[in-house]
Amino acid sequence: MLSDDAKPIPIYDRALTGVITGIEVNKEVETSYGKAIKTDLHILADKPYIIRSGSESYFSKSLLLALDVITWEQLRHPLTIAVSPGEKTIVFCTIYNPVTYRSVDISWDGHKEIDWQGLGQKVSLKINGIHVNQVSENRDVFIAQTDTYLSQLNWSPEQGREFLLQKYGKKSRQQLSDSELVEFTSFLRSQLSQP
Repeated sequence: MLSDDAKPIPIYDRALTGVITGIEVNKEVETSYGKAIKTDLHILADKPYIIRSGSESYFSKSLLLALDVITWEQLRHPLTIAVSPGEKTIVFCTIYNPVTYRSVDISWDGHKEIDWQGLGQKVSLKINGIHVNQVSENRDVFIAQTDTYLSQLNWSPEQGREFLLQKYGKKSRQQLSDSELVEFTSFLRSQLSQP
């Protein structure tokens, strides 16, 4: 999660339930130890959250395997992302249906031969592409998400309108097409992750 000044705030809960709104795979970020490659999963729960993990971690790999198995229909509803302990210092990601408490079954068979880069791209296209199709049904969710992002960025309503007018030639988010609303939401999210 990001604070008002875009600094990460750790979440100490073992699970988070919300709608997955995007994923960034193999994202290069600056850490206190230097540059690192991370996977960022964007979730809208009571507010927008980012679950960040190392791209080479078992958590990220199990996340990708689960997201690959999940159907488009399942992605339209809230899911629970949970941390599951492995041996010693290893943790895995388990995704649950919060209504039925059933976890998404994944297989680690042949995981050493998996093209993780290719799987990441496939999942990224699936997750990030799905929202253009969902926006018509969930415009209010996306607009609420942009409200939160605009507030975190300290943008005034005038700044928001000016940006929309310059970028899209439209005065309000309500006038944006579905794909424009997704693009605007992604732009605001990317601004929050800037140092």
